[in-house]
Amino acid sequence: MIEVVDGQRQLKACKRIVVKIGSSLLTANGAGLDIEAISHWAKQIVDLHEAGHEMILVSSGAVAEGMVRMKLPSRPTDLPSLQACAAIGQMGLIQTWSSVLERHQVGTAQVLLTHDDLSDRRRYLNSCDAMQQLLDWRVIPVINENDTVSTDEIRFGDNDTLAAMVAGQVHADLLIILTDQQGMFDSDPRSNPNAVLLSTVRALDDGLFEMAGGSGALGSGGMQTKVRAARLAAKSGCPTLIASGESDGVLSRLMAGEMLGTLFVTDNDRITAHQQWLAAHLQTAGRLVIDDGAVQAIKTQHRSLLPVGVKAIEGYFERGDVVECVDPQGKRIAVGRVNFSSRSAELVKGLSSDKVYQVLGESRSLEMIHRNHMAIY
Repeated sequence: MIEVVDGQRQLKACKRIVVKIGSSLLTANGAGLDIEAISHWAKQIVDLHEAGHEMILVSSGAVAEGMVRMKLPSRPTDLPSLQACAAIGQMGLIQTWSSVLERHQVGTAQVLLTHDDLSDRRRYLNSCDAMQQLLDWRVIPVINENDTVSTDEIRFGDNDTLAAMVAGQVHADLLIILTDQQGMFDSDPRSNPNAVLLSTVRALDDGLFEMAGGSGALGSGGMQTKVRAARLAAKSGCPTLIASGESDGVLSRLMAGEMLGTLFVTDNDRITAHQQWLAAHLQTAGRLVIDDGAVQAIKTQHRSLLPVGVKAIEGYFERGDVVECVDPQGKRIAVGRVNFSSRSAELVKGLSSDKVYQVLGESRSLEMIHRNHMAIY
């Protein structure tokens, strides 16, 4: 647990740190990658690396660099062009990071991920092992989404989300998201000049979405994506710091305890590796709409989901697939491995346990989703 003592955050004990740097901090106003800025970030990362921290970098900037190399006047809107720009720009992005870090005798590795890499159990574990080996070798992974093969259905959507999922995957002690904003305000500072910068918030506080501007967790926008990322990281027990990358020496100052930006804390214990894998599923095979009683049983009592609490079945899935559970308003409550196919689930939804046996005519688990195979949001 990160504490604040005498006006300073105690971050030095955070050994494994994921740092995400946004495109606006890495590019030079449409002129491609800003080598001077990247060199500046590299020096800060190396300083923490040499102090004994295990550093993992999630870097944006590939599409912006690809646009410059192809002399495009504006950002493409169609997926194939964006993928092509990312593929072209990724060459320059990783080359730049590699060269500036190697000046400090620090090795780097390129890691490209898709959502499928983290939602497929075998690929998830393989990437976990590879990442651990890189850290054991004191190599800094430079991570980005594999845009060239991603589709709209399997995209992370933004590098904030990718960074949060990586933080959970590698059991990070801290996620730092650097942006062109100072942090989280109690209202949108663009429309309210009296908005107050928040120093510390609870990552799972639903009220944060309204403060970030917008209608809720399904909205879009700069700070909203960061709030969602902080909540996702919190599921793995990882706190998140959102701070302005435009502040001089921001990483060093943060690790020294200076009260910059907003710290998103979690009061949850770390979840199991299996639950982390489940939490990594942004897309699922289907959906279970559950009643208010089931919502409370799952969220406050950490109970299994029984068929009696299921109101509706959406999508087609087989037994063992990962599905999401949503409340009557459509808000995601949990994801988990379901014990029934969609056809069987349709037959037993809303039924008490004794009637489940009568309908299916077979002996099996009574839980629609067992609590040990569920990640709660």
